[in-house]
Amino acid sequence: MKASEAGAFWERNAETWTRHVRAGYDIYRDALNSPTFLDALPPVDGRRGLDMGCGEGANTRHLARRGARMDGIDIAPTFIRHARAAESAAPLGISYAVADGTSLPFAASSVDFVTAFMSLMDMPDIDGVLAEAWRIVRPGGFLQFSILHPCFSPPHRKVLRDARGETRAVEVADYFNGRHGDIERWGFGSAPPAEKATSPLFEVPRFHRTLSQWVDALVGAGFVLERMVEPCASAELAAAQPVVADTRVVPQALIVRVRRPWGPSGAP
Repeated sequence: MKASEAGAFWERNAETWTRHVRAGYDIYRDALNSPTFLDALPPVDGRRGLDMGCGEGANTRHLARRGARMDGIDIAPTFIRHARAAESAAPLGISYAVADGTSLPFAASSVDFVTAFMSLMDMPDIDGVLAEAWRIVRPGGFLQFSILHPCFSPPHRKVLRDARGETRAVEVADYFNGRHGDIERWGFGSAPPAEKATSPLFEVPRFHRTLSQWVDALVGAGFVLERMVEPCASAELAAAQPVVADTRVVPQALIVRVRRPWGPSGAP
């Protein structure tokens, strides 16, 4: 599957997706994954950053509120339209553009960092995307991204519950069965019944890669691994938001930070 084909699916998803996430139906994102991502982030105040695959811009705005000078790109024009509308309503100095991750409209070594919140896993040509991220990040700068955990969110994942409805295990399978564009159809489970009944299911192309394939791709692009974080809900959060209780058994997501190294003697 080409990036343009994957982008067409996201363009079709974008209107409903924006409405649902802004209504608070993406509990994994709002309650656990994004807060953990931001807690793991190095200081960005005064630095220039790119949010790759920014969607409707919620996390881009979080970064701007931390003092970063942000740009956001997404392949789906509808996402960019909604992100720009939010910027117009409450300006934070963010610029948004429609762009493909394999052809970023930025000069070489022009940003201090790149973020990608749960978006790289949806891009077909990960080698091309990482090469572009390496190109635009200054030497010493970093890329931090989150993805579905390759080990614990492979093509088959099923939460197993006991008689009380509490998570007791997570069943996974097909870890080594790589996928390149298989379409998964699903919706946010936390949406109200009336919303589910009137909203189309999302159609999301799936590009599953093993953990070793991700590491090989990062190293092959020239990055140096710096940190990995596996979001785990606290007992208090799991009690308040039972949908994320499965992350106390195994993680649903993986956060990775890598850096573009300096050259010999600190030279680019």
